[in-house]
Amino acid sequence: MTSVVDSWTFKPALVKAVFRDVTPMHLSRSASRAAAAVTRTVLTEIIHGARTAAAAEDRKKLVPQDLIAAIDRNVELEVGGRWYDFSPTFRGLTGVLRDADGVVVTARQRRGVRKPSAVAGAHRFEAGVKRLLRSQGVTAVPAMVRDLDGIARVFLTDLARDAAMVVREGGIQRFGSVSMGASVNIGTPGDAAPPSFPPATSHRALPSRRTIDSDAILDATLIQLMGGDLRQRALTAARAVAQSPSAG
Repeated sequence: MTSVVDSWTFKPALVKAVFRDVTPMHLSRSASRAAAAVTRTVLTEIIHGARTAAAAEDRKKLVPQDLIAAIDRNVELEVGGRWYDFSPTFRGLTGVLRDADGVVVTARQRRGVRKPSAVAGAHRFEAGVKRLLRSQGVTAVPAMVRDLDGIARVFLTDLARDAAMVVREGGIQRFGSVSMGASVNIGTPGDAAPPSFPPATSHRALPSRRTIDSDAILDATLIQLMGGDLRQRALTAARAVAQSPSAG
């Protein structure tokens, strides 16, 4: 289980800065802890999968191909997808995207004119990523660190966006049938029906409230992570740090 100290692999100021980029809503201290814990859990699982791929080749230094191998072995790790259009690692692996007229949208058009280094918040997560790598007993080439940084940044940004939307909508009841514009990830292609969400604790009876609390982070985690072990571990870690007496 993730400890309160471990959750600060991604520091409070960083988490709050990402949320400020997305929404003017207030982020409670417990919500900040929960969001950090979820992000840390996701990144730790990705690094673990990449470490396993590297170990098969008797390496302790991770390379981008290890990231692809980890995702291939465990689809739950396919998070932070918007980063894929910026990263050379995933070039040619994200499939063909067409616009409303059926014209192929190139990778350059997907990501715009900015270079990866110019993406908002670039390198914000690098220090935390390196701490996680050390905790797993591995290192990584710069390209791999860049990819982990980008995935973490995009994942937390999407988590913030979904948490804000949950607060505005008063719960996640509507997410199973209607996409409200967030990065909703509830199921896999071919599913007969989207999975049902467990009832939220309070569902925040007043949609006009403008504080993101830990319950909103838990709901956003349900949206961002497909059902499976990773989702459950992330929720467990978030609850543990949010309920800590020092969380506030």
